[in-house]
Order: sequence, then C-alpha cells, then structure tokens
Amino acid sequence: MIDRTVGELVAERPGRSRILQRHGIDFCCQGARTLDEACDGSRVAVEAVLGEFAAEVAQPAAKVPNPAALPLHELCAYIVETHHGYLRRELPRLRTMAQQVAAVHGRHTPSLIEVSTVYMALADELASHVLKEENILFPAIVAMSCGESCVMPLDGPITCMLHEHDDAGQGLARLRELTNGFEPPADACNTYRALFAGLLELEDDLHRHIHLENSVVFPQAQAMVTRA
Repeated sequence: MIDRTVGELVAERPGRSRILQRHGIDFCCQGARTLDEACDGSRVAVEAVLGEFAAEVAQPAAKVPNPAALPLHELCAYIVETHHGYLRRELPRLRTMAQQVAAVHGRHTPSLIEVSTVYMALADELASHVLKEENILFPAIVAMSCGESCVMPLDGPITCMLHEHDDAGQGLARLRELTNGFEPPADACNTYRALFAGLLELEDDLHRHIHLENSVVFPQAQAMVTRA
C-alpha cells in the first residue's frame, strides 16, 4: 500500500481523506505521490497512517456512495452539482465577510487584509475555472464517456486545469498559514469566526473536489483518448 498514490487510496475509500488531512498530507494537488513519499514529505510515520487506514476499514461502511465509482459522465454531473454548486453558493458569501473583517479588524491585525486579498484572487480564479470546465472540458469528456468520438484534444485543457488546481492549492495553503489553521482568536466577533469557519469548509470541499478531478476524472478521460 505504501507504493500506491494517495490519490488512488482516497479514490478507493474516501474516508481515508480525513486521515490524510489530519496529518497534513495533500491528497488532491499532490495526489500522484506514493503514500510513502507523502508521509516522508510531511514527516509522518507511514506505519501510523497505515494503522489508521486499517481502523477506518474496520468501521461500518459509509452509507453515502463513493462518487469515484460513478461512470465518468455521472461523475462529471456530480462534480458540477455538488462542488461547483457549493462554490457558487459560498464564494460570494465568503467574499462579503472577508471584506468586512479586513475593513473592521485589518488595522489591528494586518494579516486579515492579506487574507482578504488572497481570498479574492482565489475566488476569482475558481469562478473562471468552473466555467471553463462546464463549457469546454466536461462536455467533451461526457461525450466520450457516452460513446461519442472525441471532439477536441484533451491534453491542453486538462493541463490547464491541473495548473489552476495547483494555484488553488497554493492559495488555500496561504490562507491556512495566515489564519493559524483557520483558528480565530478568543475575542473574535461572530463575522470573524464565521469567515474562518467558512474558509475551513471551503478548504475541505476543494480538497475533495480537486481530488476527484485530478485522480479520477482526468486519468480516466486520458485513458479513453488513448484507447480511441
């Protein structure tokens, strides 16, 4: 198992994502690393992670189906409905709060101004990203998954999406650094706390979102092109 990629391991059992997250292991943007490499990079004992994986397997199976097991066209629809839908709901709400918190508290805590700046860039990039997927890449992948011929080369668009995923991962990492792991101070106001909680939730959803695309959708799509 230590020689399998973390992306593959999470695609097989989504519950493993929480274990990797607890240990600070990136399974989405860096999902191509083996478990051994990922643990070494995060200075985590691979034996400890394997033990937690074994305990997770012993737990009752999750009632929610694993989206990675869906046919490719259904998985694309799932991502659009679940993860793109989440972004469309949450990005404007978080934008408003980030601006408010920076304006009210930024003078005393300058890092909050950078939080707002980094978040705005991330939100703008994500809004553009989902449109490109929905209007260009996903329709081509869905057509192939349904038996139609490939209407466009996929390598270029997929490479672009992968680069944008890396950029999003860097933005999330910077937000985590600036917010001390999304932990508000004890005297934080409600909006301050709601912003940090929302950013933590955004990180979790984006990790699962990017993982499905990097480790499941894109490899399967490229394999279909190779077989065609």
